[in-house]
Amino acid sequence: MKHVKESERSRGLVIVYTGDGKGKTTAALGMALRATGYSMKVCMIQFIKGSWFYGELKSCKLLAPNFRIIPAGKGFIGTVDDDKPISQHIAAAREALRASKKIISSGSYDVVILDEINYAINLKLIGLAEVLGLIRKRPLHVSLVLTGRRAPQQLIDVADLVTEMRKIKHPYDKGMTARKGIDF
Repeated sequence: MKHVKESERSRGLVIVYTGDGKGKTTAALGMALRATGYSMKVCMIQFIKGSWFYGELKSCKLLAPNFRIIPAGKGFIGTVDDDKPISQHIAAAREALRASKKIISSGSYDVVILDEINYAINLKLIGLAEVLGLIRKRPLHVSLVLTGRRAPQQLIDVADLVTEMRKIKHPYDKGMTARKGIDF
């Protein structure tokens, strides 16, 4: 095993969780759990999620003050219960991006998770160039985790670690609905 210098160990990483399979946010939450175990500060900004209750909103309070979640979205776009105009989704995503810039540049957090940001880029709620700029300008010790389907190739290219979740089988395929504690 190659020895890593301490300066390299303290440099933050850019991590992308993408793909059509389940587990992108869950992987990011697992990393948040691990980081808080080392007294690191973690903030998750949810770009799409926001109108529903998710179990992580309650559990993160148990890890406070080291873990904070900001639900900034207006909910999943185009689902049966989405009655908001696209302009509201765009405004929410742009506000989430502004908040992300402020949180990341503050240097107060060791890990910042931008949940569903890949999907927000894909839906053209926010621009890829702004996200790439955010990555370039982050303090070096900050690790960024970007989740969501359809990560653009440019994000994959600048990332240090990319994991693609691939769906093999899912209960939704049999008409089963989301499960509390499993899916949300």
